[in-house]
Amino acid sequence: MNTEPQPFLSHALRISEALSFAGSALSDQDQTRLKALQHQKPSQQVVEEIQSILDPYCLAVVDINAEARVKVDRGAAEAKLTQNGWTIFLVKVINGAGVTSELKPESPNALWPLHTTSNSPKVLPEHVISPGESANRFLDMQMYTGRPLKANLSGQKLEYAVLQVYSKDAGSREIEISFNVGQGTQDIGFRNSTHFLFDIKPSVKVKLNVLDDNGAPAMASFTITDSVFRSKGRFTNVYPLPSRRVAAFDDYPDFYFQKQVYRKDGESISLAPGTYTVTYTRGPEYVPQTKKITIPAGKDSIDLSFQLKRWIDLEKYGWYSADHHVHAAGCSHYDSPEEGVVAGDMFRQALGEDLDISAVLTWGPSWYYQKQFFTGKDDSMSTKKNIMRYDVEVSGFPSSHSGHIVLLRIKEDDYPGTSTIEQWPSYTLPILKWAKDQGGIVGYAHSGWGLDPVQPTKELPNYVLPKMDGIGANEYVVAVTDGLVDFYSAGDTYLLNELNMYYHSLNCGFKTRLSGETDFPCITDLRVGLARSYFKSDKPVNYDEYVAAIKSGRSYVTEGRAHLLGFSVNGTEVGTKDSEVKLKGKQTLNISADITAYLPPITDSNSLKPEGPRVYWSILGARIGNTQNVNAELIVNGRAVDTIEVAADGKMKKLNFRYETDKSCWVAIRILGGVHSNPIFVTVDDKRIHEPKSAEWCMKAVDQCWKMKEPNIRAAEKVAAKEAYDKARKVYETLISE
Repeated sequence: MNTEPQPFLSHALRISEALSFAGSALSDQDQTRLKALQHQKPSQQVVEEIQSILDPYCLAVVDINAEARVKVDRGAAEAKLTQNGWTIFLVKVINGAGVTSELKPESPNALWPLHTTSNSPKVLPEHVISPGESANRFLDMQMYTGRPLKANLSGQKLEYAVLQVYSKDAGSREIEISFNVGQGTQDIGFRNSTHFLFDIKPSVKVKLNVLDDNGAPAMASFTITDSVFRSKGRFTNVYPLPSRRVAAFDDYPDFYFQKQVYRKDGESISLAPGTYTVTYTRGPEYVPQTKKITIPAGKDSIDLSFQLKRWIDLEKYGWYSADHHVHAAGCSHYDSPEEGVVAGDMFRQALGEDLDISAVLTWGPSWYYQKQFFTGKDDSMSTKKNIMRYDVEVSGFPSSHSGHIVLLRIKEDDYPGTSTIEQWPSYTLPILKWAKDQGGIVGYAHSGWGLDPVQPTKELPNYVLPKMDGIGANEYVVAVTDGLVDFYSAGDTYLLNELNMYYHSLNCGFKTRLSGETDFPCITDLRVGLARSYFKSDKPVNYDEYVAAIKSGRSYVTEGRAHLLGFSVNGTEVGTKDSEVKLKGKQTLNISADITAYLPPITDSNSLKPEGPRVYWSILGARIGNTQNVNAELIVNGRAVDTIEVAADGKMKKLNFRYETDKSCWVAIRILGGVHSNPIFVTVDDKRIHEPKSAEWCMKAVDQCWKMKEPNIRAAEKVAAKEAYDKARKVYETLISE
């Protein structure tokens, strides 16, 4: 094949460089031969010599004719792969049309092995992937377009491209591979594809010895990467490759949308020979550690040991972690080959993030399939240390427009008189009452959604009308006046929106408690427990104790790296004695807590970036300049009235404030975006907490909520709903007039 020798040699040298970057360099002899051609006079002999060097590395030869039709033939390279690793091949391109578009590989074996969620209550027939279909999709392919190559063909008559192939399976596998340079460029007669019988060498089984900080066997999170940039695709340097993970069928139920995998002591990971970086940890009470590992060739298995390192152990202080909002279906989960994941898969996630309590909420997506896991009691996998229970989020239901609601510790998950989702009430108040009547506790989810102010502001609290156009704590402003709300979710939406509504409701004398949630894998699919509660229990941990602690406020919300223990006002600890301190006349409050926070020193710009979505709470935003310090704030009726600078060095410290008051108020401590205590209510002369300006804001919010929600409330329910809204208005009117 003739082509211009000078640009072809330059191209060949770039190909050689790219192969080195991709971790699969030409042999030393071939690199020497190629470099030597730079000293020869450009000629067709040089062109032939380049082809003789590179052709043996080619898996396929792609011939693009003058009409841009693509034909594919076998190349000279052996069809050999290594399980769970990338193998690099060249593709020879004879470009008779001079096209400059991308060369794209395709294979039925590289299709997605799952169907991502449609958020439908039942899987749609056209989304069903059979076990056989999923198993046959064990391959991933990427064209290498990193330095020094470009994504598109050059248009030269002859060039080479770099193909990367990954196999999840080992053994003998027939693989169909095709190429195209755009829609409609496939050659007739299926000549744009060819079949290869690959010999795929098994990877090395790596047995993991995983010990907790105290030496006990543990489950941990492992993120395994190499240093090769493969493509712009997601997680292409992560192992096992996320795009080939199928929790339903794999040896371990690793999630395709996460970098990490979870393994307990004695379990294993299969890796191809090579060098990797392993980051291992177990939730926010641990310090992430990294280790370089080398997997040797020629071995069937090896053992590696990892010991976790804590910066704090909250259980030693009698505090336990919980996330009341995780899902096993919908959002990043799949519809098929199963409708979401099973209970055991979710339990591993909780163990790997050291969550003592996890509430897996069945909701609209895959509702009818996931209902099988609801029992009205702790899941059978629960242990004395870690408890998982299936409860409900009313989301994807007729009332969703008014705000999603979380129902915890319920005994029955079907609303009376219904057999389908569509029959449920179209606003939230009847559902809240029904759940409470059966002994549950209830609250609004992802509270800040729909509470954006109509005019931008960064004030907290602020008095700008909220839009009430979302699925967060919108109808909360109505339900709270009727005693229908036990907790207010926090940690996973924009904190100014979250806290503004919450503060105003407390300023009206209502006593809803805060509870932390992640809404995994919806607002984030990084991991469970990204935002969480810690609750205090004097008894062995159990779900009833957790629910009681959330309802009483014997808890705090945190993103995991800041903690407030023993928060007290005048000796009354939060969550005890109804969290109430009674006074006569003007007095000074003595406020105390034990506080600790952990911020690693700044090492680079990444040290300043929150890991989760920007809406999530993050203590990184509380960092003072480039120091390791943060501000702990005393909050009275929503306003920061005092501040103490605290070193976030992981050490427990005493925190003491004094505040003089002559009127009833609520008191809390926070590190903004890091941790927030539940409130303690100070009653002076038996008078209710009363901030008329907050009551005015709430009354306007009720009107705005009705304006936005009324069109989606069923006609048959509209009279009762309007009565509830009118009743709430009267409550706020009374507070304003007092």
